[in-house]
Amino acid sequence: MSKRPVNPKDLAPPIGFAHGWVVEHGPARTLYLAGQCGYDAAGAVEKKGDLVGQLDKALANIGSILRDAGMTFADVVQLNFYVTSRDDYATARKEFGGVWRRHCGKHFPGMAMFQVVSLFDPEALIEVQGVAAT
Repeated sequence: MSKRPVNPKDLAPPIGFAHGWVVEHGPARTLYLAGQCGYDAAGAVEKKGDLVGQLDKALANIGSILRDAGMTFADVVQLNFYVTSRDDYATARKEFGGVWRRHCGKHFPGMAMFQVVSLFDPEALIEVQGVAAT
């Protein structure tokens, strides 16, 4: 078995964590994705106050990690969504669907959504974390 961190150059450099870890065991590969918010390449939240815009950027960041690991969204088997407002999510469900289709098409992994009091960055409204496998 081997393990390696995945830290794409187009994402903000991680401090005290890795954006992802690939674990290889024979031909099987599993990618553990660190939580991704709507951060730009400098590590600042884009689209402040815009839940849908932050989801779009978080999924784009996950796409970058997947590509760097030699995977795609079709390999994602589980995602957790952490939101600071369940009500804002419920209001934006239709727009979420459009963002989802743009990044993931019709692939739907196991998913869960949690409302949290806050995220590490107070400007972040959503964080997405998960697992991909081949």
